[in-house]
Amino acid sequence: MSEPHTTDALQVLTFDLHGETFALEAGWVREVLDPTSETTVPGAAPFVDAVINFRGRVIPLADLRLAFGLERSPPTIDSRIVVIEYDIAGDPTLVGLRADKVHEVTTLEVAETEEAPRVGLRWRADFIRCLARRNGDLIVVPDLDQIFASKGGATGAVVQLSAA
Repeated sequence: MSEPHTTDALQVLTFDLHGETFALEAGWVREVLDPTSETTVPGAAPFVDAVINFRGRVIPLADLRLAFGLERSPPTIDSRIVVIEYDIAGDPTLVGLRADKVHEVTTLEVAETEEAPRVGLRWRADFIRCLARRNGDLIVVPDLDQIFASKGGATGAVVQLSAA
């Protein structure tokens, strides 16, 4: 699920974080939610310091802004939670991702993408799978494997919850 796509186009969900446009593979997206009540997890890493109830399941809530060194901001009328199913350490895992605004599902042409430059970028290049240009805008496609392994905790898992 987390391997680079080999087709000529990539279906993505675009969303904003702190004024920047990001994209996730649309196939990972399970639902886009309005902000909901969160439960803070004591001692958790700031990147994933809360959980939410998603259809009767407790799932971790991550903030990609923190992975990219952006400020955490309070929810607005446009804020959403993007629930994805993503392979973490070989297990399909539901994770909620905070978004300042969700735009649309669109197609990014692989020919229009490029690797992140190793210098001159304000974010860690290894956290970026690729950059894409669409209608003159720059879209960041994050590398969730690298982000979750680095920011999600010592084991690389976002939050390990046992089934009660």
